[in-house]
Amino acid sequence: MRQLVLDLPVEARFGADDFLVSPSNEAAYSRVERWPDWPSPLLHLRGPAGSGKSHLASIWAERAQAVSLAAASVTDEVVAALTDPPALLVEDLDRGPLAEGALFHLVNIARERGLPFLFTSAEAVDRCGIRTADLLSRLRLAPTVEIDPPDDALLRAVLVKLFVDRQLVVDTSVVEFIATRIERSLARAAEVVAALDREALSRGRRITRPIAGALISADEPAHDSLEP
Repeated sequence: MRQLVLDLPVEARFGADDFLVSPSNEAAYSRVERWPDWPSPLLHLRGPAGSGKSHLASIWAERAQAVSLAAASVTDEVVAALTDPPALLVEDLDRGPLAEGALFHLVNIARERGLPFLFTSAEAVDRCGIRTADLLSRLRLAPTVEIDPPDDALLRAVLVKLFVDRQLVVDTSVVEFIATRIERSLARAAEVVAALDREALSRGRRITRPIAGALISADEPAHDSLEP
């Protein structure tokens, strides 16, 4: 008999201690760790969805006391309302539509005042659909650090952390089973763990490989290990 499950939210933790460093994100993490010793106040953090770039950006924003904005939310009114921010974080440059005039004004404010300015995207600047030549030129000047898709070790470590955050005890074979069968994405890992948590609660059972296998989409191909 299945039990009623209360879908209580699990708060995502984006603190520095919660960020797991691996070869896939080490270069980007090192650059953030070196702040404020940056060669340029402008920095582009690039990485695919689910790679952890928002987490890393939030670590920097907390340290720099930055005002955080979604790129699509930057308007003339928002820029006018900013009063002497210590630093700026603009996320998801490739998720439009963008008010390019307002964003250009914001970039110029940062340049004129020498403000640290971090912006993120999954795509290169030239592929973010920006039509304003001056804005594109400004953003192209930013050094870029990249986060790669999570490697095997990071994906396994994140799965373990997600289970621990939910106070779930699972066998290492279950973690291995999931890691080799889901999309190589930290976002997908979080979705799978949340679904397994709900399923295990409804069944009143521990998470097992059969339960995990039943929940992982049949059309999600197995991913070959990157480890030698």
